[in-house]
Amino acid sequence: MVEHFDVVIVGSGAGGGTMARSLAGTNARVLLVERGDWMPQEEQNWDPVAVWRENRYRAGERWLDRRGKEFVPFMHYLVGGNTKMWGAVLYRLREEDFQEVEHADGISPAWPITYDDLAPWYDQAEEMYHVHGEAGVDPTDPVRRPFPHAAVPHEAEIEELAERLRAQGLHPAPLPLALIDPGASGGCQLCNTCNSFPCRVRRKAEADTCGVSPALDAGDVTLWTRSRVRRVLTDHSGEWATGVVVERDGEQVEVRAEVVVLSAGAVNSAALLLASADERHPDGLANSSGLVGRRYMAHRATMMESVDLRRPHDTVFQKTLAINDFYHATDKHPFPLGNIQSQGRVHPAQVSSVVPLLPTKLLEGWTRRGVEWLAMSEDLPEEDNRVTLTPSGQVRLSYRRSASPAHRLLVKEARAMMRRAGYPVVITHEFKNENTTHQCGTVVFGDDPRTSVLDPMCRAHELANLYVVDASFFPSSAAVNPGLTVVAQSLRVADHIASTHGWQRRTPVAEALASISVPASTPPGGPTS
Repeated sequence: MVEHFDVVIVGSGAGGGTMARSLAGTNARVLLVERGDWMPQEEQNWDPVAVWRENRYRAGERWLDRRGKEFVPFMHYLVGGNTKMWGAVLYRLREEDFQEVEHADGISPAWPITYDDLAPWYDQAEEMYHVHGEAGVDPTDPVRRPFPHAAVPHEAEIEELAERLRAQGLHPAPLPLALIDPGASGGCQLCNTCNSFPCRVRRKAEADTCGVSPALDAGDVTLWTRSRVRRVLTDHSGEWATGVVVERDGEQVEVRAEVVVLSAGAVNSAALLLASADERHPDGLANSSGLVGRRYMAHRATMMESVDLRRPHDTVFQKTLAINDFYHATDKHPFPLGNIQSQGRVHPAQVSSVVPLLPTKLLEGWTRRGVEWLAMSEDLPEEDNRVTLTPSGQVRLSYRRSASPAHRLLVKEARAMMRRAGYPVVITHEFKNENTTHQCGTVVFGDDPRTSVLDPMCRAHELANLYVVDASFFPSSAAVNPGLTVVAQSLRVADHIASTHGWQRRTPVAEALASISVPASTPPGGPTS
């Protein structure tokens, strides 16, 4: 069985869902292929036990680590991909992140594009994803226009904490949050199950609500769910991708397309290129550089619970504050340390999923008296941190965290900051080598085919019509959340593809994206309960 489209997009997350929405405004016929299904709207969306202890929505597959031991990655195969579970913090990379940066333990390489190249697309990405913030307060803010929406106000206790931090000479700033009408009737409810939970009322801005669903409403986009792409096909020359093979409803379907776009995540996009090896590409597609799957990065990240045992902590939505005073080198610290951002409320079930032996009453008392933070440092690209496939096709993620003296200093500064602010107990938990959040870097872009896989427009150097638009293309990880940069580059690449192939837009891209209607319920054909 053979199907024909102009564009096939593999994966419906931040890159793929965004591209589908952008191309829906053209006359191209687009197929969006998603391995998973719609996220059901149900009570369990906001149930910490169901989400964290029972892993109700997590993919059940197992990967191998560098020692060959199986683990369950933090992956969600759903319409919208892992964005269904993200914390909706959408930072722009800082201007310096696009340049070569010296770190305590190595060099972060320069990007083949500059901040100015991406700035117009950041503007459109923030419009599309309803980003709330306040420009100019954060000392690391790049040159930018105002946010499309005002910052989400701090709750009283978080505002008081911000004042204590300012008294220390720090510059707390609002987190840039992607939320739809927060606090308004019918909008985001500012609940305590936003961070790493699906949104039951579909008011968190993510790739389903802001990308896929509006794309389907706009027309010219077909969505296949429960469909897994097994390989990318090429023509006899090996220089042109002709389509993909999709496993769907127990059958293998060949999809022919003029353009093939991979957006399955940094691990799975690299794995798909490796799995598509043939006699013309014995080491995998687009892999003459040998870099497909290499330079995997995930942020050095430590969760921090700052506890004041004298009083319960009464906030509901506390994820509104960030500290970037340690992001760049300073006189005190001659190397960059990273980003500190407040997190959503932690529930006992979340803690017990990581530390299962702690008594429930202790967990309840602890989490009621805590303010949660994430300290995040840049992870550097190492050749041996890589994705490979076993002979049976199982993913192997060989990843070892760097020693990162900068991250240890960042955690030390964050501890001291919170103790001075009145929280004498600070408990930390660092994510281990199996960390698959903020994954990036496995199909890096650049100007030189010898040292990169993709060109600056995310097109494979070796295949004229194959693009990769998830965080695979990142040459460096920076130290802020990658989601907005994936969205912005996807919009940039979508516009390039449309203009290159002569697909006319019905409305200007900025106008089309700003007028997105975000449905509050799962679209027809998606499950509800």
